[in-house]
Amino acid sequence: MSRGEGGAPGYGAPMLAVLALASSGLWGTSDFFAGLRSRTVSPPAVVGLSQACALAVLTVLVLRDGAPGLDGWPVWAFAAGVAGSVGLVSFYAALASGTMGVVSPIAALGAVVPILLGVAGGERPGPVVWTGMAVAVAGAALASGPELTGAVSRRPVLLACLAAVGFGFALFALDRGSRVSLLHTLWGMRLTSVTVFCVAAVAARSVGGAGGRDLPALALIGLGDVTANALFAYASSRGLVSVASVLGSLYPVATLVWARVLLGERLRRVQLAGVTLALVGVVVMTR
Repeated sequence: MSRGEGGAPGYGAPMLAVLALASSGLWGTSDFFAGLRSRTVSPPAVVGLSQACALAVLTVLVLRDGAPGLDGWPVWAFAAGVAGSVGLVSFYAALASGTMGVVSPIAALGAVVPILLGVAGGERPGPVVWTGMAVAVAGAALASGPELTGAVSRRPVLLACLAAVGFGFALFALDRGSRVSLLHTLWGMRLTSVTVFCVAAVAARSVGGAGGRDLPALALIGLGDVTANALFAYASSRGLVSVASVLGSLYPVATLVWARVLLGERLRRVQLAGVTLALVGVVVMTR
């Protein structure tokens, strides 16, 4: 199978799809438990400390692997770290000033960014794959619980759009850097984002109420997130980044499942419709 058909020599497209879906499952799981931890610790502190724990593990792996060569991955790692940090800050700011039912669906559309960049770079998904991607992206947005009534102020919408662009470009940069070195790109991305949050913590003179008792949970959240990054980067760099980004963007579905199982939250009809559409899109894309 050629890359233009959705795979890479020596790698099966179905297996790459499974890895990309696994990344969305881990992202959604990490988001859910990070949300729970954010009830007692400020959200930026949850993100910064969890990523710092992941950085510590990645640093050990990099030291064991040997000194990295500077053959193209640092620029993409830095771009991914900055874009991801901008996306998170914008996302939290949007949530603080707007309705989650407006902000989350817009942010979930970040998958469109790597689709467009992938096509601009020469990827050519077939008509069936395009249909599946469109259905899956729509499903992810609906699963986030869109607010379908009422007036919406401009500021949270603009911030949510900035978050979507940040998340989307971070995925694309992660994909490009991983084509050179997966481990070192992940390490450089985390090093950049953790540095950004450390500077913010120093400026605020606060760690957001986090204590030693929070570190084990934050470490698991960080490891889940970086593992999701690795699975996505592996799948996208060996297949089509446009397809992998859509499959990876289905993380709201996993978050909803955890909320239903552990918290007993009832899903709205629009969310159930979104989950159904997302699953239909996945089936169409992977046929």
